[in-house]
Amino acid sequence: MRYTENDSNHATRGKEKPDAPMARKPTDALDIDPQRIIEQTGTNLVSAYEMLTTKWALVQIGVILGCYAVSWGISYFATPLLEAQLRRVESQPQLMRALVVPLRRLQWILFALTLWASDLVMQQLTRPQHSYYVLIAATLVAAGVVISIASRLIRNRLLANLFALAAWSIAALNILGLLDVTAAMLDKIALSIGDFRLSLLVVVKGALWLAVLIWLATVIGNFTEQRLRRNVDLAPALQVLISKFIKFFLLAIAVLATLTSIGLDLTALTVFSGALGIGIGFGLQKVASNLISGIIILMDRSIKPGDVIALGDTFGWINSLKARYVSIVTRDGIEYLIPNEVFVSDRVINWSYSDRKVRIELTFGVSYESDPHQVRAIAVEAVSKIDRVLERPPPVCHLTAFGESSIDFVLRFWIEDPQNGLTNLRGAAFLALWDAFEEAGVKIPYPHREVLLRQTGAPEHEPEVLKPSKMSRRRARAADQTVEG
Repeated sequence: MRYTENDSNHATRGKEKPDAPMARKPTDALDIDPQRIIEQTGTNLVSAYEMLTTKWALVQIGVILGCYAVSWGISYFATPLLEAQLRRVESQPQLMRALVVPLRRLQWILFALTLWASDLVMQQLTRPQHSYYVLIAATLVAAGVVISIASRLIRNRLLANLFALAAWSIAALNILGLLDVTAAMLDKIALSIGDFRLSLLVVVKGALWLAVLIWLATVIGNFTEQRLRRNVDLAPALQVLISKFIKFFLLAIAVLATLTSIGLDLTALTVFSGALGIGIGFGLQKVASNLISGIIILMDRSIKPGDVIALGDTFGWINSLKARYVSIVTRDGIEYLIPNEVFVSDRVINWSYSDRKVRIELTFGVSYESDPHQVRAIAVEAVSKIDRVLERPPPVCHLTAFGESSIDFVLRFWIEDPQNGLTNLRGAAFLALWDAFEEAGVKIPYPHREVLLRQTGAPEHEPEVLKPSKMSRRRARAADQTVEG
């Protein structure tokens, strides 16, 4: 049924709608009275209930249910096809995650779109207020989809829950027609500092802006860091330096943009920031030292992710370079967080500074009955069969000394993956030598001593044995009886 010219005043949503509940008032006409707000909310709820019993309310409920059925049917057949297409981007987990999150909510996205389309059609066929509940349903579903997708994309669960709570609160106040009233109430609670007026509304807006901008800066920074890591033309240290600079720059822009959005004059913070900088410089000397040391490490490229280092009793490979510390993972799976200034001031052994190749040295000895030339050939051939041993430079074996009970040799070979362990490689090399020597009949001596006892002759006279006299024995027995008594 198409509306007539008498109903032309209802053709658009921007004009007055006397039949629609929860109509809004201009912001300047708001009367911030709690009693009036409660009465207005109750009136709106009663009006909404009365409209639910009308013919057009039942029609709109049927339209909403029909849109839900259509969206469910489309998503039931379309979701498997789209999931098959998503498997093509499994090599890009970040992109796949960004596509999977809305795909899991395809039914609700289609539900919101069909509701919007139904609302537009009903506006053309009948009065706008006759599609009011369809519009409300479309708004609620769209808000739910946006909030759900955004909260899932936020990795931090606490921030995601806070975002969802704030978004639902704003959506509920907007639907109930109380958003402007709530904003005016928050704006009345204010604190004036000179010419600057700080209200609770400004604080809430600033917090929301800061959270959104920091989240965007983090997402952009992580995406840039991943793209830099794929660039093989840049050194690892340079990749970390550029990514950290971009992250710091984005976070600084987010903070400055938030302060500007709430109307704070940044020139007023000049003196305060200078005093704060001096206080931070004295109070956080170690932190500042580690930050500067981290920049020095990144610029001179003395260490980089993947390097195998030895620092004191700690031996492992560098997992990551942070602003304040360096993460080192040992072969035991223990992760050490060592401050950056230690790498600047202390002695550090970098096994892969200029070249990742590392030479391993083993010493052993064989019996004097063995042929030294044969032993050298057997040792080189045995260690060459180990997978981690490089062919170039080739392994070598040298005779180093004639020991007390063995011929001493040194065996040297090269590897390029010291992060996979050195002790296990030495053990594998010794086992290979043992097996090869056993097969060739080469004996590995061990130190032993022989003690020979020789008797030169018996003594001519046996020494006399002194026996106690009878008087001595009697005195001893008497002493014992005295003690016992």
